[in-house]
Amino acid sequence: MALIVQKYGGTSVGSTDRIKNVAKRIARFQKDGHQVVVVVSAMTGETNRLIALAKEMQAAPDPRELDVVVSTGEQVTIGLLSMALMDLGVSARSYTGHQVRILTDNSHTKARILKIDEDPIRADLEEGRVVVVAGFQGVDEAGNITTLGRGGSDTTGVALAAALHADECQIYTDVDGVYTTDPRIVPEARKLDRITFEEMLEMASLGSKVLQIRSVEFAGKYKVKLRVLSSFQEEGEGTLITVEEDSSMEQPIISGIAFNRDEAKLTVLGVPDRPGIAYQILGPIADANLDVDMIIQNVGRDGTTDFSFTVNRSEFEKARAVLEEVKAHIGAREVVGDKGICKVSAVGVGMRSHPGVASKMFRTLAEEGINIQMISTSEIKISVVIDEKYLELAVRVLHKAFELDQEGA
Repeated sequence: MALIVQKYGGTSVGSTDRIKNVAKRIARFQKDGHQVVVVVSAMTGETNRLIALAKEMQAAPDPRELDVVVSTGEQVTIGLLSMALMDLGVSARSYTGHQVRILTDNSHTKARILKIDEDPIRADLEEGRVVVVAGFQGVDEAGNITTLGRGGSDTTGVALAAALHADECQIYTDVDGVYTTDPRIVPEARKLDRITFEEMLEMASLGSKVLQIRSVEFAGKYKVKLRVLSSFQEEGEGTLITVEEDSSMEQPIISGIAFNRDEAKLTVLGVPDRPGIAYQILGPIADANLDVDMIIQNVGRDGTTDFSFTVNRSEFEKARAVLEEVKAHIGAREVVGDKGICKVSAVGVGMRSHPGVASKMFRTLAEEGINIQMISTSEIKISVVIDEKYLELAVRVLHKAFELDQEGA
């Protein structure tokens, strides 16, 4: 008998028929003798509908009240799924985030999990129940409802698996695993049987939408066995995300090509070239709770330099407004921005022992006339910022250049 945490995304529970199908799958697991905890998202489109309603009340909804509104989407799903399980003769009980007491900090709309009280769940499991938990949400010390940000149900699932010391955390979604890149752009993309946490963390942070980055961080930190599977296929092993590299064979140089369209670039021109200037620019950005990705500071000339960084496109205007205030304070000349960019990345633990990956990537892009605006590297990834209009071309040619369409690549 194993303790399994299963997470089902919005498309998996997008209609009452799909919820009934999920219930049948869960019932089979319990019949096989497993203890099952289920985490669900809101039904497809429901969170967007709730956000739209909030925006009809306030152009910029109050974060606390927005969390109150959007958290109701998952509450509907847990109730419906529990009913569907009961209809199959399976004892089930639903819990919202505050009922489980998933304790978070008070950063509304993107809170972080601090602690989980797993005792009520364990008690239900011992009594033979399936426990159905609302993903994406928690509660702060003051009792306020909080949400974990888009994709937060993945994080809920992995965090529960860690707290319960589950044998496996299964993420059910609309794809049957992790691919070398998006098959909608490259039809030859291959499903990976396994991938390391390091690689998956990079893929998630660089734009792969299969898993939320924080869920991968959680899984890696607490050594949670994580598997990505399809809700719509009965067969298949999906993709196993592991702590260790597969030592039975030589690691591929590159495991995948990731990309992110949700990027925007901001540049502060004519920045005084003096110690501490980077903090004077990025400190207020951090104080505004804005995440910065790639950063470049040009070589100083005539006592000034240019300072560029990227942010999520949805936070572009907010970041630009902060920089306009900073500009006057530090005596910079101008703030300029570009929302027409994207990031494309090559990821793989194999590049540690294979030189020349960067030169191959840059040459491939140059041969297609694609200009590189920014570059960022780590031990297992190389990312470039390019004009968004070249995104699909860049992904296709890099996927081919690194032979990711070949079995055993």
